[in-house]
Amino acid sequence: MSDTTGTTTLAAALDALSAVARAAGLDESAARAEGEAVAATVSERSRGAFVVWSAQTGRATSAEEHALAAKRGNRFRAGPTQLMAQLLLEKSAHAADYASALADVALAGSRLGEPGPDAVGAATTVTTAQIGGSAAGLAPFSSSVPTGTAGAFDLPQRQPVPGLGDDMLDQVRRVGEQVRRQLGALNDSAPGAQPDVAGGLEARSLGDLAPQPPEAGAQTQAAEPQKPPVEEAEPEEPTKSVEELLAELDGLIGLANVKGEIHRQAAVLRVEGLRKKAGLDTPTITRHLVFNGNPGTGKTTVARLVAGIYRALGLLSKGQLVEVDRSELVAGYLGQTAAKTAEVVASAEGGVLFIDEAYSLSGDQYGKEAIDTLVKEMEDKRNDLVVIVAGYPLPMAIFISENPGLESRFRTTIDFANYTDDELVGIFSSMVKGADFDAGEEVVARLREVLLEAPRGPSFGNARFVRNLMEAAIGHHAWRLREVAEPTLEQLRTLDPADLVVDPNDTGEPEAPGAEAGVVVPPEDAAPAEPVDPFGDDATVARPAPTDEEQS
Repeated sequence: MSDTTGTTTLAAALDALSAVARAAGLDESAARAEGEAVAATVSERSRGAFVVWSAQTGRATSAEEHALAAKRGNRFRAGPTQLMAQLLLEKSAHAADYASALADVALAGSRLGEPGPDAVGAATTVTTAQIGGSAAGLAPFSSSVPTGTAGAFDLPQRQPVPGLGDDMLDQVRRVGEQVRRQLGALNDSAPGAQPDVAGGLEARSLGDLAPQPPEAGAQTQAAEPQKPPVEEAEPEEPTKSVEELLAELDGLIGLANVKGEIHRQAAVLRVEGLRKKAGLDTPTITRHLVFNGNPGTGKTTVARLVAGIYRALGLLSKGQLVEVDRSELVAGYLGQTAAKTAEVVASAEGGVLFIDEAYSLSGDQYGKEAIDTLVKEMEDKRNDLVVIVAGYPLPMAIFISENPGLESRFRTTIDFANYTDDELVGIFSSMVKGADFDAGEEVVARLREVLLEAPRGPSFGNARFVRNLMEAAIGHHAWRLREVAEPTLEQLRTLDPADLVVDPNDTGEPEAPGAEAGVVVPPEDAAPAEPVDPFGDDATVARPAPTDEEQS
């Protein structure tokens, strides 16, 4: 189904995503929820987007529902969705199709309402995040691509339609094409695949990513044509070692005390494993962790590395990360929450369950039911499950102390400090490079001016703040080139200081439900307000609801 411009609608993109999920053996409702969150986070700053989003998803018109979905989808700007990560972890043949379907959903989301520059930037980062290019060892496309070579920034072969919307769609389509080509490279690198003769990537659809048959001359060498491909396809790609994962941790910007504590934890757990292997008595060491810190300080990134480290140490069978918040644990009625929480924990078994804003579970009977279920599941699955809870320091301390079951299981707390200006500049530069853009010294100087003026309260988004700046800059870059018929590769890659436009209301936090109407409406199942607000003394300011942010 398409709209009047011939472009796929969000409803059609969601249906296509569900179809891919069904073919991959995934939960269709979970896939649709991921798609709705992706479309919402891409369109969260587009005027009137919640009206179209509600209609396309079959909901009653609700700014609150749109804002809550956008909040859940914010994590997908920095890393793959849960189902996408599962397919990549399993090296599924359906991973490419699912990533492509998510890219189409992001594109449809970027067209909702009256899209501004933020929409194209968000769609760009969501789309590229789904394959984890750096994690897969895929280098971004570089400026060394010869003129005339098919590449990520080829302009569509059609007459441009004047207007910001069309130019933004072109930008997202180019990024989508880059993702498709990277997925093609990932598939071509699989055992038995034929590399491209020129060392590049063919411009082909995702449906044609199957390995090509060998050249006729190559067949004379194969006396038994059936055996070699089978033997080559059997070995799985080796998982990363503890040393490699710790090296990735050390490569992150800042987080000195976090790195030291994770190194210590890894050493203790390694020795514990060796002692067990040797038949020695070993006290049981609690592996569950508390991450304290403001939003955007790298908690999710570190949690993902912890999952890999625990798997490499033999403590976890799979090593996946399942990231949730209160809304994904608590149901609408008493008695349903226990089943919902147990289902989420089951999906995380063999890996790490990361609960963001865990303190929001305390204070009401719904949250208490989730906590009680969580404590029981942690005990039942203690040999193959690690739980990490995260949030602001003071509310987290209160949350842990309120339940004896939690207090006995969370013995290790790691504090994530806010980033310095130099560290934020480094993170911004890394994000820009990962998106295949260039930011010169003038852009960096402008960024430093912005950081100097930005208020650093408890709701400051840290890495999320600079990511929002980058996404907006990508959108303004597209607008700046709207009248350039044939931009050069340098123009397509280069950001200007003028592209760094700052929204005075942007702290790097997702917009609160109802913000579009000028009011803050808490979700129906939200915990009641606490007697004392530890976040500030202005009673008219809504309690922040941060989401964690990965470094690029």
